[in-house]
Amino acid sequence: MPGPVKTEAIVLRSLRYGEADRILHLYTPHRGRLSAIAKGVRKARSRFGGRLEPFFRVDALLHEGRSDLLTVTGVETLAGHPRLRERAASLDVAARCCDAVGRLFATDDPHPGVYALLANELALLEADPVHATAANAIAFRLKLLLAAGFAPQLAACASCGDRDHVVGFSGAAGGVVCGACEANAFPLDEDAHAFMVAALGRPLAEAPEAEPRALAQAERAILETLEHHAHLRLRPVGAR
Repeated sequence: MPGPVKTEAIVLRSLRYGEADRILHLYTPHRGRLSAIAKGVRKARSRFGGRLEPFFRVDALLHEGRSDLLTVTGVETLAGHPRLRERAASLDVAARCCDAVGRLFATDDPHPGVYALLANELALLEADPVHATAANAIAFRLKLLLAAGFAPQLAACASCGDRDHVVGFSGAAGGVVCGACEANAFPLDEDAHAFMVAALGRPLAEAPEAEPRALAQAERAILETLEHHAHLRLRPVGAR
């Protein structure tokens, strides 16, 4: 219904529009992803200042009209994450996390857990550069798979249920597979399997580290799962 909308939001993306405006992609706890226009935000004396840049967590006052594009009428900063912006590695991980949320949860369906997960990830990147790793970014994506209902089967073969002879991963099957079911699978080392299990079971602040080969296999598992079941391609994180 048209009228004012007050909500917390994380700025996922900011795009220049016209001479002084910006189009914003916002993620909110109870309205999912929203698009909004911030009019005059690029003017030197804009009342919004620099509070609508990517990764800002804000209290936003929006006006909802007849179109899908809301209008920003007020904003207060809850967390600007200034230290995150000083480190290239933290910026890169933050950008990939916001991109993944915006693409995997692209509707206005509410997912408060996803909002909390992203807010927690940005806070971790702000607090300590030790979290700005490929392992952390991949662990974040695994948790997004869980939230989206695409969590991979890791306890037993996704095709036949065998628990003892798991040797590969199949995106089509949705998880690990045994030797008898590996026709369309790629090899999954024990280290990669252990990383995925631990990453799903631990808080983001305690995400495990792993060798580049294991991380590459875990990331491939995520990408192939999304391609087969969500018809979505994310940009690879890549082990650094």
